[in-house]
Amino acid sequence: MRILILLLLMVVAGAGALAWDYQRFLDTPANVAENKVFTVPSGASLRRVGQDLAEAGIIENAHYWEAYGRMEGQAQSLRAGEYLLTPDLTPPALLALFVQGRTLQYSLTIPEGWNFRQMMRAIAAHEHIENTLEPDDYDSVMERLGKPDAHPEGWFFPDTYLFPRGTTDMDFLRRAHERMERALASSWEARQEDLPLESPYEALILASIVEKETGRAAERPMVAAVFVERLRRGMRLQTDPTVIYGIEHFDGRIRRRDLRLDTPYNTYTRDGLPPTPIALPGAAALEAVANPADSRALFFVSRGDGSHHFSETYREHRQAVIKYQLGGDASRYGR
Repeated sequence: MRILILLLLMVVAGAGALAWDYQRFLDTPANVAENKVFTVPSGASLRRVGQDLAEAGIIENAHYWEAYGRMEGQAQSLRAGEYLLTPDLTPPALLALFVQGRTLQYSLTIPEGWNFRQMMRAIAAHEHIENTLEPDDYDSVMERLGKPDAHPEGWFFPDTYLFPRGTTDMDFLRRAHERMERALASSWEARQEDLPLESPYEALILASIVEKETGRAAERPMVAAVFVERLRRGMRLQTDPTVIYGIEHFDGRIRRRDLRLDTPYNTYTRDGLPPTPIALPGAAALEAVANPADSRALFFVSRGDGSHHFSETYREHRQAVIKYQLGGDASRYGR
């Protein structure tokens, strides 16, 4: 009888010690001296992740880890990816991190006004984006997005994007394209009445021109107003960025012969809008086109400080050009 009691006491003591050790395991922060990147492989089981954590010295006991995960009902809930581990994470916090999928995020900024090729080169050069497209294989992008007849220029929203390692170029492009679709639809829905634009795509084209003409947010509605008024009156847009876009090998300097070179994008030689956007417009440019300023200005010229002078008449515009572009020398006008 005494032996049985003794054995029972030993079992109870052992169970108590095991319970104490298990609770100590749960309460002990991970063995991470400083922030550490840990990868949960795709398809990895709870047991495999526990073993990897133990082998890396991050946790002490893989068995306790697996037991805790199963008791929490999370054996099949771990999400693959890279995770940033911090010294304060306990095993339950680690499990929550992996279950919630709070993976390490990388970033890529696509600036407003970039064109499609600039964006594609930045995506291809990013070390954490997986390239599935062949170099310069731009023709297949819209086809993969389910729009084989669409020109890709302008259809991707410029912004800073966060994503985990292993994101593919098409994942990135699909996300940016869907953002642009939503932004364009929203601005078009809230547009002014009687705009001389027949479709959201025409608004996208004009927004890309506005984006390239000024970097000042406050001026975009005025620049949009000039182009809208010109379209209403049947005047050519006569905007240099469209000419530049149509030059195959632009060397950074626009010349008079360039303005006379007839291409589908030369708004000095062609009426109306160019056939496609010329850049990636941001939300402010889309909004400016949908709701341009209340102005009848037909001209604008750079003041040389990033801002522009707007004029309703050619006479006023000529004076502004002489003042801001020709240093006050009227004899140089028209040369």
